[in-house]
Amino acid sequence: MPIRKNTEGRPEISQVTPLAAIAGGEFQIRGKGFVKSQRPRVTFGEVEAPVVIGSDSFVIARVPEGASVGELIVGNGEQASPAYTCDIGIPIADGVHPVANPAVDATGNIFTTFSGSRGQKTPVSVFQIDLNLNLKPFLSDVMNATALAFDHEGLLYISSRYDGVVYQANSGGNMSVYVEGMGVSTGIAFDPAGDLYVGDRQGTVFKISRERQIYVFATIEPSIAAYHLAFGPDNYLYLTGPTTSSFDAVYRISPAGEVEVFYRGLGRPQGLAFDSDDRLYVAASLGGRRGVVRIGPDRKPELFLSGPGIVGIAFTPSRSMIVATNGALYRVDAGIQGRPLP
Repeated sequence: MPIRKNTEGRPEISQVTPLAAIAGGEFQIRGKGFVKSQRPRVTFGEVEAPVVIGSDSFVIARVPEGASVGELIVGNGEQASPAYTCDIGIPIADGVHPVANPAVDATGNIFTTFSGSRGQKTPVSVFQIDLNLNLKPFLSDVMNATALAFDHEGLLYISSRYDGVVYQANSGGNMSVYVEGMGVSTGIAFDPAGDLYVGDRQGTVFKISRERQIYVFATIEPSIAAYHLAFGPDNYLYLTGPTTSSFDAVYRISPAGEVEVFYRGLGRPQGLAFDSDDRLYVAASLGGRRGVVRIGPDRKPELFLSGPGIVGIAFTPSRSMIVATNGALYRVDAGIQGRPLP
């Protein structure tokens, strides 16, 4: 007769939420048998995680620095659970200072900023992370580089919240002024026609045609930090702009410039991006839990990724999510296809 293993009293994991996390984020673990001779012990691979809350059926574990293997195991002092697979963000750059989304070119190179404090001149304004994850300087001489966006021809655009200028740069790092006078210019995005939209956080969204004619596209409540922009599958412009409220909104602006609330109830919403299934991802907090919130076409939110200090997100051609905090970038191999440029 085959020998049966004694699994009585072995911890069992039934659910882990959210689906992903970066260092400092928290997983909520539900199951049974988590407490026996000692309180629960949680590990990610070989790295032990701090347990914030531990009971026999519910554990909250914080992802420690250095964790990169998403094999979550709960031990009760006598036995350990089978491994539960979750997505852990892998650090790919530090010593940077993003304040908005990273930008990814058609081949998968990642671009991010060292924005600095207002009026601070930094040695490097924009960094490039190549396909081998090498971090190297790409642009200098942009004061307070803020938002990044690519156009259909592969040119990179950079806004400066310091001087209200939007710059244009080619793949060789040659830079020129594209448009001036954009106020406290923060978020930028392109529509399907190739027109550029620039958010002045004082309350205006500008539209700049391909001939560089400037229009006031919409007016909205001022932000204490920045506007973040992205075009959705409906060709509406989606916008966040955190205020002092903990119940902020994602706005949706029609092609005619009419502003409406798409979803209200987020804390400090910042960078946003869509996937190919028309789901919106927002760097924000939901119900007091900070990270990346996913909102489907039904407008129901869920915390997709947990983590502190997240300011922006982007998707790569290899179906990874790039998560930017205000000091580092992480790669989460979530298998999600980002929505291509409109």
